[in-house]
Amino acid sequence: MATEPHAVTLESYAALAEIRDSLLETYASNDAMNQLILANLDPRAWRAQPPGEKGSGRTIAAIFAHLHNCRLKWLKRSAPHLKCPPPLDPHRCTMKQAAAAHRKSAPNRRVAKFSRDSWMPTWPAGGTMFAYMFAHEAHHRGQILMLAHHVGYRVLDKTPGIWQWEKLWKQAGLTTRPR
Repeated sequence: MATEPHAVTLESYAALAEIRDSLLETYASNDAMNQLILANLDPRAWRAQPPGEKGSGRTIAAIFAHLHNCRLKWLKRSAPHLKCPPPLDPHRCTMKQAAAAHRKSAPNRRVAKFSRDSWMPTWPAGGTMFAYMFAHEAHHRGQILMLAHHVGYRVLDKTPGIWQWEKLWKQAGLTTRPR
């Protein structure tokens, strides 16, 4: 008996579950990168003004607050049934508060749809959602590292482990290896 071209099989469910789990595990490693930076960032860099005209850019504190607050917006729009932690004030939050907030807002929960903003189309929860979220955080993580360097505090000298995914995987509490 031939199966229909789009028939769902036990094997396809297993493959989708593996992809889902890999994406969630990868995002846990993404958050571990953020936590590594927060743990090793010189506190003097936290509120250091970016080079250029005053008020023309975000501080590192404001970037970390932005990341957390975007996660909250995505969760509230995509999974309103989930309880979210409070937003971070970009002008008042501490490094410790940012680290705790990021642990709570890391998207490790099931959602059925992904809504970036009210004016954007809704996507099914899946690979595209993950890629958007990961790219957004990676972009801002690059800004954080560059800004810290520009204001005189080299974070990468203290955090070469940001590129050691197997180590980050373990620190995130994952028992599998990257796949």
